[in-house]
Amino acid sequence: MSLVAIGINHRTATVDLREKVAFSPDRIHDAMKSLAGKTGSGEAVIVSTCNRTELYCNTDNAQHVVEWLEQYHALNHDDVAPCLYQHEGQKAVQHLMRVASGLDSLVLGEPQILGQVKQAFSKAKESGTVAATMDRLFQNTFSVAKKVRTETEIGSAAVSVAFAAVVMAKQIFSALSNTKVLLIGAGETIELVARHLKENGVASMVVANRTLSRAEAMCEEFNARAITLEQIPDYLSKADIVISSTASPLPILGKGMVEKALKQRRHQPMLLVDIAVPRDIEAEVADLDDAYLYTVDDLQSIVEQNMASRREAAEQAELITEEQSHHFMEWIRSLESVDSIREYRTHSNDIKDELLERALHKLTQGGDAEEVLRELANRLTNKLIHAPTQALAVASRHGDLNALGQLRTALGLDKN
Repeated sequence: MSLVAIGINHRTATVDLREKVAFSPDRIHDAMKSLAGKTGSGEAVIVSTCNRTELYCNTDNAQHVVEWLEQYHALNHDDVAPCLYQHEGQKAVQHLMRVASGLDSLVLGEPQILGQVKQAFSKAKESGTVAATMDRLFQNTFSVAKKVRTETEIGSAAVSVAFAAVVMAKQIFSALSNTKVLLIGAGETIELVARHLKENGVASMVVANRTLSRAEAMCEEFNARAITLEQIPDYLSKADIVISSTASPLPILGKGMVEKALKQRRHQPMLLVDIAVPRDIEAEVADLDDAYLYTVDDLQSIVEQNMASRREAAEQAELITEEQSHHFMEWIRSLESVDSIREYRTHSNDIKDELLERALHKLTQGGDAEEVLRELANRLTNKLIHAPTQALAVASRHGDLNALGQLRTALGLDKN
C-alpha cells in the first residue's frame, strides 16, 4: 500500500472542468465510501473546494482511483487526464501539508483551506473511510499547518479570495461607503467577505441563504439583513455589488433575473462576483450591458498584487512541510519494520515449535537423548540459515556488493 494524492486545481484546470469533478455536500459521504471500496485498504478522503478536487487514498493501484473519478462523474478520460496531477509516498504527504498550509492555494497562505481540509477529514471519519494511516496523516497535517502559521509570516497580510473580491469592488466603486451589497450564501467564505466589507464601511448588506436561520446568525455580527434565496428577485435591483458562494449544484442567478434587475436600476452598473464552484451565476450574465461578472479565475491578477509579502514566508513554510513529511514517512517505515520483525519472529518460532515437538516425540518413544538433541540442533540451524544462505549466494553470484555488505551486517558477520 502507498499513500496517493490525485486531483485537479486552479492551476491545472478551468472552472468548467473543476465544477464537473466537484463533489456536492449531499453526495460526499456516498462518494468517499465508493472510493474507499476501490483502494484495497478502505481508506479515502476527498477534499472538494471551489479551487480543487483531490482524492487522498492508501492504495496499491492509483490507476483504479483515476478510473473511479472519471466513471463517478461520467467524464471522458482524454478530457480529464491532462489536467490531473498525481503524487505518491512522501510527495503525497508533503502535497497535503502544503495544501493545508495554504501554500498551494489561489491566494498564497489563505487560511480557509485548513478549515475545508478539516471538514473533509471529519466527513471521511463519519463515512468510515479513515483508519490508522490516514488518521495519523491528517492529524500530523493539521499540526504542520499550525506550525507554519505560528513560525512564519505566511498569514500576516489579509489576502484571500474573499479579500480579492472586495478589492475588485473597490476598483469599480471608488468608495464602498455608498454601496449596497447582496451576499448569497452564509459559509466561511461569505462570512469573510462580509467582514472585509464591514471594515470598508459599506452602506448596507443583505445575506441570502437557503437556511434563513444560518443567515440570521451571521447577520447579527455585521448588522445585515437576512433573506431566503426565494426573496433574491425582490432585493437584487437594490444591490450595487453581488458576491455569491454557495454549494448549489445549479445556478442561483440567471441571465433573465439579472437583466430584469438592471432595468429596474435604470442601468446603473452592477458588480457580480461568483466565487462558487459549480458557478452560482450563469456565464451569460457577462453579456449584459452594465453587468460586470467575475469568477474565481478572474481574481488571479488581484491576488498576485498582494502576494509579495508572503513569498519569503512561503519559502520557510516549504522547508517545514518538507521536513515534516520526511518525519511522517519515517513513521510509516517504522511500521513496516515492526511488521517485518513480527513476521520474522513468528516464522522462526514456528520452525522452533515444529522441530521441538518432533524431538519431544522421539524422546517419549525411547530415543537416545544425546542423539535427539544433536539432531534438533542441526535441523534448527539448517532451517534458520537456509534463507540467509540463499540470499548470500545470490548476492555473491550477481556481484551485488551493496546487498552482500548489508546481509553480512545483518547476520553479524562484520563485527566492526
